Amino acid sequence: MTPRIRKHIKDHYVLAVLLHVALGIVLYAFEPLSKVYFLVAMGYFIFRIILTPNAYKAYYVFLGCAYFSGAEVFFRMTDGGMAYEASKYLVILFMLMGMFFRGVNGKGYPYFIYLILLVPSILVASTTLSFFANFRTNIAFVLSGPVCLGIAALFCYERKVTNRQLLNIILYLALPCITMTTYLFLYNPSIRDTLSGTASNSALSGGFGPNQVATALGLGMFAMVVRLFMKSPTLFLKVLNVALLGAMTFRAIVTFSRGGVFAAIIVIGAFLWTLFYRSSHKMKTQIVTSFLLLCITVMVAWTISSSQTSGLIDKRYANENAQGIKKEDITTGRIVLFQEEIEGFLSSPFLGIGASRVKDIRVERDNNPLPSHNEIGRLLSEHGFLGIIIIMILIIKPLGYRTTNKRNYFFYAFLCFWFATINHSGMRIAAPALLYALALLNVVPERVFARSLNK
Repeated sequence: MTPRIRKHIKDHYVLAVLLHVALGIVLYAFEPLSKVYFLVAMGYFIFRIILTPNAYKAYYVFLGCAYFSGAEVFFRMTDGGMAYEASKYLVILFMLMGMFFRGVNGKGYPYFIYLILLVPSILVASTTLSFFANFRTNIAFVLSGPVCLGIAALFCYERKVTNRQLLNIILYLALPCITMTTYLFLYNPSIRDTLSGTASNSALSGGFGPNQVATALGLGMFAMVVRLFMKSPTLFLKVLNVALLGAMTFRAIVTFSRGGVFAAIIVIGAFLWTLFYRSSHKMKTQIVTSFLLLCITVMVAWTISSSQTSGLIDKRYANENAQGIKKEDITTGRIVLFQEEIEGFLSSPFLGIGASRVKDIRVERDNNPLPSHNEIGRLLSEHGFLGIIIIMILIIKPLGYRTTNKRNYFFYAFLCFWFATINHSGMRIAAPALLYALALLNVVPERVFARSLNK
C-alpha cells in the first residue's frame, strides 16, 4: 500500500465511504439491523444537536436532515424506519430543534403564511373524504411533505453557512445513497434474470418503488458530481468518486424509472452551469477536464445498462415497448392524472376539494389508490385558489432572495431538484423539501462566519 493511498484512507471521507459500503453489505445479510441503523443515526444526530456549542447547532441540524433525506428511501426499502414517513418527521423535528435553539429570521414570514394556507384543506377534507378513508393517514400522506418544506424553509431562510459546511451537507446526502447502491447490487446482481419489459421494475429496485429509488439515486448522482468537481484534488479521489458515480448511475438507469434520472440530469446541468459561469479561466480548464471524465462515466454506465438489459433500456428511453412500438403517452399516465386534478380545481376553485381527496376519488371510482404524482396539480385541486398563492410563494420568494444574495453555488441546482421532483413524484420523500430550503441559505466566507460566532 503506497503512502498516498494510506493518507487517503486516513481521510474521514474515504472512511465514511467504506463504512457505508460495509453497512450496505451487513444490512443485506441481516435486514432487521436496518431498524438499529435508523435508531443509532437518529440518536446520534439528536445528541449532537443538543450537546454541540450553540453556534454550530444549525450546522448539525442540516447534517441530520441531509442524512435522513438521503436515507429515507433505503429505510422504506428495508423497513428500517419507525414509520413510513419517519424521515420526514425527523427532518421536521431537527428543524424545530434548530428553531428552539437558534430562532428564525423574520424575513422568512411568507413561509409562515404558506403553512397557514395549508390548514383550510384539512377542514375541507373533514367533510369531503369518504367514510372509509383513514382521515389521519391520508392527511399525513399528502401534507407531511409540504409541512416539512415550510418548516425547513422557515429555519433555513438566510441562515449562515460556509461553503465548506455546505459541501459537507451535500456529502451527508450522498452517504446513505452509497449504502443503498451497495444493497441494490447485492439484492439483484443479475439484471437479465429479472427483466420484464420496458416498464418500471421493482425487482431491479430492491423490491421497492422504482420511482422513489431512482429519485434517491439521482440525488446521490448529483452529490457525487459535486464531489468530483469540487472535492477531488487527487487522482485517487477522482477515481473513487467516478466509480461511485458510475455505480449509482447504472443502478438508477436500470430501475427503468426515468423521472429520477432526468431530474439528476437537470440538477447536474444547473450546478455545472453555475460553477462554470462563476469560475476563473484556470478553474474553467479544470472543469472542462472533469466534465469529459463525467461524460465518459455516463457513457460507460449507459453502455453497460444497455447490454445488461438486452437493449430494453434504450427502448424505454425512446418511449417504446418491448416490441419497439412507440407509446402514445410519454408520461406513463401522469398527464391524465394532472387533468383529473385540474378538473378538481375547476369544480371547487376557492378552497379546493380537500387534502387527499384526489386519491380518495380514484379509490371510489376505480378502486385504485393512486396518489398524485404532480405537486402543482395536487395543490391546485386540493387547495383551490389558496394553492395558487402557495405556488406563487414557493417560486417568487427564493427568486427574490437570489437577487440580493448570489453566493450559493447550488441555488439553481437545489431549486431544480425540488421542481423536477415534485413534477414526477410529488412530495413523497423529504429530499425536495430539504433541497428547496437549502437554496435559501446565506453562504458566507469562513472569516464572516467566524465573526458571527463572536457576536
